[in-house]
Amino acid sequence: MDIGSRIKYIRKQQNRTQDEIALACGFTNSLLSKIENGKTMPPVATLMKIAEALGIKVSDLLEENPRQGTIFNPADQSRDAARWIRTDKGYSFYAFASERRDKAFQPYLIFARKGEVKAHSFSHSGEEFIYMLSGIMKYKVGKVEYTLHPGDSIYFNSLEDHNLVPQSDTVEYLAFFTDKMASHS
Repeated sequence: MDIGSRIKYIRKQQNRTQDEIALACGFTNSLLSKIENGKTMPPVATLMKIAEALGIKVSDLLEENPRQGTIFNPADQSRDAARWIRTDKGYSFYAFASERRDKAFQPYLIFARKGEVKAHSFSHSGEEFIYMLSGIMKYKVGKVEYTLHPGDSIYFNSLEDHNLVPQSDTVEYLAFFTDKMASHS
């Protein structure tokens, strides 16, 4: 079962309408319909909003057979093109340990090509950490734009609008998303 089919299945299991979920996510019923029918692959931020509206984790959308315990991802697994998800925003991602249920955070390997990433902004609940592996990209968080090189990192509140623009031919980075804000005492 693909991601769109899982969203539809879970939504129907909860006896909820497309209108209800789309409204909770802040986007149109038409977009949710396209996602559920496999006509578009949304970015991770949109999947996070859908998961939140459904009261589940993103990993529940990415993996049909969730597990507990230790998850080992051999290097060749993250290099298998069939395991990557290409978004409608022009970048691709691989979700590490997607089958692990109830993770504190979701790690991703993200790949983008210069000129293929569509201009857009993300905003979703939680926090993010990005670590550059290769290439150079501009990453804007709020009103501040950062130029990231291999070894650079950035940590921010995901509620702030953020976006990426590859500066080199290709960009590869690790992104760690949590859907919860850290509590500060």
